[in-house]
Amino acid sequence: MSTPDFSAPEIITVTCRRIACDGVGGALGHPRVWLEMGEGDFVECPYCDRRFVMSAGHEAPENERLAPGVYEGAGGH
Repeated sequence: MSTPDFSAPEIITVTCRRIACDGVGGALGHPRVWLEMGEGDFVECPYCDRRFVMSAGHEAPENERLAPGVYEGAGGH
């Protein structure tokens, strides 16, 4: 019997704690949601299960025009 793989389908390294995600799939994406990391090191999208992980020591000010998960390419930075 094998154990199930519960890892995130995609892990994206980010530099701010407020993340926007729309699935980056065009018509196959999902509604844009804003996710708050809070004091944690990561947050997962409830729609597509993408995991956004804080870059170690590289936290930057929030910028909605450059929202991680929406405007960055696949794979993050």
